[in-house]
Amino acid sequence: MKTLLVTQADLRKLVHEVGIDALMDQVIEAVEGAFRAFDTSRTELRQRDGFTLRNARTGVLEWMPVMRQGETITIKVVGYNPLNPRRYGVPTIIATNSVYDCETGHLMAVVDGVLATALRTGAASAIASRHLADPDSRVVGLVGCGAQAVTQLHALSRVFSIQRVLAFDVDPVAQRSFPKRVGFLGLDVRAVPLETVEAEADILCTVTSVGVGEGPVLEDGRLRPWLHVNAVGSDLPGKVELPRSLLERSLVCPDFLPQALVEGECQQLRPEQVGPSIIEVVQNPERHRDWRKRSTVFDSTGFSLEDEAVTRVLTELARRHGLGMDVELECLAGDAMDPYDLLLPGQGVQAGEEAPGDSRHKVRVA
Repeated sequence: MKTLLVTQADLRKLVHEVGIDALMDQVIEAVEGAFRAFDTSRTELRQRDGFTLRNARTGVLEWMPVMRQGETITIKVVGYNPLNPRRYGVPTIIATNSVYDCETGHLMAVVDGVLATALRTGAASAIASRHLADPDSRVVGLVGCGAQAVTQLHALSRVFSIQRVLAFDVDPVAQRSFPKRVGFLGLDVRAVPLETVEAEADILCTVTSVGVGEGPVLEDGRLRPWLHVNAVGSDLPGKVELPRSLLERSLVCPDFLPQALVEGECQQLRPEQVGPSIIEVVQNPERHRDWRKRSTVFDSTGFSLEDEAVTRVLTELARRHGLGMDVELECLAGDAMDPYDLLLPGQGVQAGEEAPGDSRHKVRVA
């Protein structure tokens, strides 16, 4: 029993061989397929949990599990630290995804979760937009121009014919550099004031690291009546990006309701004000088509079903292209009854001897 390790170097080769567009297309297909096939009798979701890190800016270290009954358990361990890019030169979100065998508990695979998280988050917004936004949407707005904004725009470009992209960030460096970072898409990307994003966007993604109690990051007065919003940045209690007035007049679709009520935009609403989950929307698209000409919100807190889907894509592609490394990470060989057998060769139970605690030959019938 070996563990597949898929590293940064493997993913670089994978993107080179598969192509970044084809990879995003596969992730979109896999995530939407996971939504469509979701069945609580076969797949068990858990709300994420973790530790709050009392840094200069509030951060978290969390774990996000999902189990496919009788098959595998996928767990993402993810750190969120807003000061990472400026202070350490590393992404705000750092993660690893692990896959375990349900029957034995064996660790089957470990995959980088930084790229995986960005891919699946963008994919989820594209899926929600495909089902909830006006199909004729041509102008995408971005509030927040960090790492997640790149995959938001990339994923949307795979399902919409985008004519203009309007980008705003409170950090002028991030805003100015964004057009270059998404230059591979060949889109008309403009750094503009927030008011322009609000007034002209058909689809708008909020992907900010706004602090707890500092939101919202939008005003409601200029927004188009048919605007669809992918609200991505809210991930802590008290941290919100959207004004309550927008939520109250919109169809608000959470990714995973128990989580969204605690740390998503839905924390601003009463449960009865929340619309169907994105899983329900994907499984019953005809029920919600009329909303595509009205105001809609996808409350994207990010949940483990998306992590499981993208991890499957990456591990299967790695296997197919001969990438990744199989390692004997766990001490599984040797005598299953002797934890020292691998460490002290020759000291374990010899053939024909009775293992300590093995009473099979001592049972007598009275």
